[in-house]
Amino acid sequence: MSTAERVIDVLVEVTRVDEVRRDPEMPLYEMGVIDSLGTVELLVALTQEFGVEVSPTEVDRSSWATPGRIVRFFEMRVGA
Repeated sequence: MSTAERVIDVLVEVTRVDEVRRDPEMPLYEMGVIDSLGTVELLVALTQEFGVEVSPTEVDRSSWATPGRIVRFFEMRVGA
């Protein structure tokens, strides 16, 4: 399974919104799919999935605004 697929699976699990699979540019915050608490939950779930530490200071709404941006963030972190 690719890094992108793993990130999206975790995102769906945390948000319970399957549409994020089909729309990599979905504005997660603007659509109310995720909020600040959801960001923390997602951060914890993704760090557990990939075994990498990500500081909350590395995550902001602009860098994690869409599923595609979250995927790219983790692809860079894990070297995929």
